[in-house]
Amino acid sequence: MFKVFSGIISVTLIWGYTWVTMKIAISDIPPFLFSSLRLFIGAIPLFIILIIQRKRLFVDKGIFKNYLIMSLLMSLGYMAILTYGMQFVDSGKTSVLVYTMPIFVTIISHFKLDEKINIYKMVGLTFGLLGLLFILGLEITNPDTKVIFGELLILISALSWGLANVFSKIRFKNIDFIHMNAWQLIMGALLLFVLSLILEPNYSVEWSNKALLSLLFNGLFSTAFTFVVWFWVLKKINASKASMALMFVPILGIIFGSLQLGENITISIVVGSFLICAGIFMNTYNFKSTRKTKKTEPLEVES
Repeated sequence: MFKVFSGIISVTLIWGYTWVTMKIAISDIPPFLFSSLRLFIGAIPLFIILIIQRKRLFVDKGIFKNYLIMSLLMSLGYMAILTYGMQFVDSGKTSVLVYTMPIFVTIISHFKLDEKINIYKMVGLTFGLLGLLFILGLEITNPDTKVIFGELLILISALSWGLANVFSKIRFKNIDFIHMNAWQLIMGALLLFVLSLILEPNYSVEWSNKALLSLLFNGLFSTAFTFVVWFWVLKKINASKASMALMFVPILGIIFGSLQLGENITISIVVGSFLICAGIFMNTYNFKSTRKTKKTEPLEVES
């Protein structure tokens, strides 16, 4: 159990610090190029794992379309839009807004997975909406168009992330997730590289040490390492319990952003973050009574 606990802590800390490193990197590297390189670096260790485990490397024709859709949702819809929007938004606030994803998943799952919204999830959705109002409210009354534009893009990226999660539940029930993610990352890297050539041809790239270190951190740790560890954790304990760690990621993002980048922590951000984290808890925790459940009953595992 100590290994599982250590895995959860390491993933949470890395994801919490990721937002600071992304903010640092995109100050020197254009967002689409950065995203492309991050995904490419993240894909390499996954392919190495497949080779070590002597698993198949190629994609069957029947599953290629689903891999491509997943790549469009995660690489373009999530990663590219998120990174572009982050140019205009603080790293801490970005981490809070993007982790509205579980709330979007609840709404989408209600219609696509027959996972009905109960009273607990409804309360969670209400908390999430109030949290967004606290974070975005003052800026709507005192508008900075670039910041608002960036925040809307980040929310769209969170929605795309949520759609990807639901899509994976529908189409990838018995799939090798390392194989799927290795391919959707490499597909996304190629797609975003082409997008960068088209949209960022005149962008001045500065390959500073801090930018390169941030890029390597995002590719190797934030993408490859955390993916492997997270799915290992999900095999060991109940997915709803493991997902509770998600609540701490935006909190850590705010703290790290303030400590390293000097980002301002306002009362509205604190209150909004608390409400969104409460919304995540209400939407991910299993509130079903366990009184009638035998102690020997195995934990549910999300594959």
